Amino acid sequence: MITNKIEPPPKAIFFDAMGTLFYLTHSVGHHYSLVAHELGLSFDATQLDAAFVAAWNSMPPRAAIDGPRQNDDKDWWRSLVDRVLDEVAPKLSELDRDNFFEIAYEHFAETGVWELYPEVVDVLTKLTSRFQLAVVSNFDGRLRIILERLAISKFFAQVFISSELGADKPDPEIFHRALKLMKLAPKEVLHVGDDPERDWRAATSAGLQLFKLNRAKNSLRDLLSIL
Repeated sequence: MITNKIEPPPKAIFFDAMGTLFYLTHSVGHHYSLVAHELGLSFDATQLDAAFVAAWNSMPPRAAIDGPRQNDDKDWWRSLVDRVLDEVAPKLSELDRDNFFEIAYEHFAETGVWELYPEVVDVLTKLTSRFQLAVVSNFDGRLRIILERLAISKFFAQVFISSELGADKPDPEIFHRALKLMKLAPKEVLHVGDDPERDWRAATSAGLQLFKLNRAKNSLRDLLSIL
């Protein structure tokens, strides 16, 4: 149990999204296989998972730009999906590729695809009256739909997403821009996240206080004990 209190308490708390507030109900490959089925195609979920991981790891890092990224990062996701399809279905027609991507893109904002971790609503309810809460995530505009459908958007004063801020974690610039928009100093904010690079290292580099979420060892309930 974490017992060391943060003194003085922060004015605001930033939360990562996926892996911190909610999780994918099944693997990406499982969801991609459902999309393929809608098109009358049969793709193996295990092969899709392996192809997705390889494609994700092969996507080049992006430097921060001055302003939002074009098309809410949809083109970036298209490039990623194309790499997956190149691996599992290299002979797929261009029309089927287009349809697969469009359906997949919408699928990942649908109800039931994501689920909240069990303690999230209770913890956010306890924190919202004491702190300004915000989300800082490597995501696009679909995140707002997801938060709304999970019924937690009401807890957050701001939702900062990389496609709009023009910077991705682990670049600390995404935190600098979020702090500027909220008119807060780094030391006034606690960041909560589960990723050692994108959350822990990036937030620390930006000068924020940090709560290291490691769901094998703790949960967001432990956050309450330090505030």
